[in-house]
Amino acid sequence: MNISKILDELQPLVKAGILKSHESLKDHVFTKMGGHADILAIPTTYEEIQNIVTYAYQHEVPLTVLGNGSNVIIRDGGVRGIVLQTSEITEMGVREDQLLYAQCGAKIIDVSRFALEKELTGLEFACGIPGTVGGALYMNAGAYGGEVSHVLHSAIVLKKNGEILTLQGDMLQWGYRKSVFSSGEYIVLEALFAMKPGAFAEIKSRMDDLTEQRESKQPLEYPSCGSVFKRPPGRFAGQLIQESGLQGTRIGGAEVSRKHAGFIINADHATATDYIGLIHHVRDTVKNKFGVELETEVEIIGEES
Repeated sequence: MNISKILDELQPLVKAGILKSHESLKDHVFTKMGGHADILAIPTTYEEIQNIVTYAYQHEVPLTVLGNGSNVIIRDGGVRGIVLQTSEITEMGVREDQLLYAQCGAKIIDVSRFALEKELTGLEFACGIPGTVGGALYMNAGAYGGEVSHVLHSAIVLKKNGEILTLQGDMLQWGYRKSVFSSGEYIVLEALFAMKPGAFAEIKSRMDDLTEQRESKQPLEYPSCGSVFKRPPGRFAGQLIQESGLQGTRIGGAEVSRKHAGFIINADHATATDYIGLIHHVRDTVKNKFGVELETEVEIIGEES
């Protein structure tokens, strides 16, 4: 793959956005680890996204879409081809009938705060979720009993061939921490949330309570990817890990949090190899002790070093 040639051909298609080659992705993900991208593209408009995606499709260049990297581990060998990061596409607003729209790169936590300002209720559960709107739809993000699927009206999406279309909420194949976007067929451009009018004080009180719960229970002072494992049926991953005596267990600089067993933190310059190795150790230990197969919630992408 001729990286210089691809950059030259992309440049006219990404006029206001950013194109970088051999870019370290450590500063683009919450875990603060991982390898480099052959090409990092940070578009600023839907047109630029469409141009990049269409180019990659037509030229058979590998394409990886990244939000703000809050739920992803990038292996130490990095990512081949183009990494398209949506973090600069962040507009949001309100349309008729309490429909709140937000672009793919907007942080869902910021969308929940915007809803508060507009006295709209429905997204309080998202006030502590650090991912982008695109990432939230991708994994049907949720917390404290709420999920994106509960409030999503529709989404504007892009197909790999460059076609843009609108999918209604019931077309998105919602599941626990998954959606139609998990297949890679569509890329989220914009979400439209069906909100309800509410009282500012009541919405803020709920958000303040959830924020306090999050800050008191989660190791937010360390880099991490959030909850590493999905909730197994009838159980809690964190409880199983805690009862396996794994809190404080380390491989290299990665550590099972002593504050919340469901989190693995980058305690001291961990590599992705450390982090993934600890994930495997936790899964094996829980499987041997309880017979429960923990499934990762975090996305693991890229090449081995």
